[in-house]
Amino acid sequence: MTASDPVKLKPGDTIGILGGGQLGRMLAMAAARLGLRCQVFSPDPDSPAFDVVQSATCAEYADVGALELFANDVDVVTYEFENVPAATAMVLAARRPVLPAYKILETTQDRLIEKDFVSKLGIGTADYADVSSIATLHAAIARIGLPAVIKTRRFGYDGKGQAIIRDGDDVDQVWEDLGTKSAILEAFVPFEREISVIAARSATGEVECFDVTENEHRDHILKFSRAPAAIPDALAAQARAIAEKIASALDYVGVLAVEMFVVPGNGAPAVLVNEIAPRVHNSGHWTLDGASISQFEQHIRAIAGWPLGKPVRHGDVTMTNLIGDDILSYQQWLTVPGATVHLYGKGVPRPGRKMGHVTEVTPPRKP
Repeated sequence: MTASDPVKLKPGDTIGILGGGQLGRMLAMAAARLGLRCQVFSPDPDSPAFDVVQSATCAEYADVGALELFANDVDVVTYEFENVPAATAMVLAARRPVLPAYKILETTQDRLIEKDFVSKLGIGTADYADVSSIATLHAAIARIGLPAVIKTRRFGYDGKGQAIIRDGDDVDQVWEDLGTKSAILEAFVPFEREISVIAARSATGEVECFDVTENEHRDHILKFSRAPAAIPDALAAQARAIAEKIASALDYVGVLAVEMFVVPGNGAPAVLVNEIAPRVHNSGHWTLDGASISQFEQHIRAIAGWPLGKPVRHGDVTMTNLIGDDILSYQQWLTVPGATVHLYGKGVPRPGRKMGHVTEVTPPRKP
């Protein structure tokens, strides 16, 4: 299969996964259920995804020779994290189909470009401004007001690379601590709740969305996801429509997550888009046990050129992340009725490190 061929895998074909974390691990496990093989490429010898595949490449993303050998062994390439180096994606895309298309990363890897993209679609976001110096930061604050959130344009996640600026803060020191000359200032959003939509799009343009998920963070890290979100049906439909519009505008193939804020509106709540994650997402982990098809299988189907599944939720679902020392309580979770424990096979727990998760499903009551 060449880079320009339409992807149509058959059982026994091989998917290459860039990144060896828990998302790559769960993608590989979903592929195995469908009779597809996976090869994982990661520079970390302790990658948990290595444990569930027969073939793995442990090399740096800049190792062109290793990338070429990797490409020779697979039929299509996907990724479990969005910060794939552009040069890595280009080397692979010249040899094999890369899905989602690596050019999408040019939009989603940069928060300013991403915000501009969403705004041009007519979709609401928090007010924002480009910041490249102390002077432009002060100008942005004067226009947007405080409190506000400053974020690096690239590479931030789980609260890293960002800070809240409040009245009385030393703005110059905040800028110095951020350690970048490429940032974005966003108005602070007084949201009612945080939600996300996990959407899958096929190469033929078919889109399937999972039920809207409500998310609760602790120390900037997702702690709980609940499906369905406690929002009106009309607002949920609006959120799904926004995710579908974004996926279609990107000509996306695979699963993506759109994170949103629910904010007070004139007579009814509204949604603002916060970020796009071009990959399977932590807030979609509930689908592993709480729906007829998981986000991981849906992604594999999409990049394999197979029909997407119609997600049917099994009941009310809560996903709890096991972060750091939370993993030490795994045996207690094993005794909870309706709970399913997923451990990622990582080493020593560290503060802020996602070690596993638990899903709890409450079946719908019979009338």
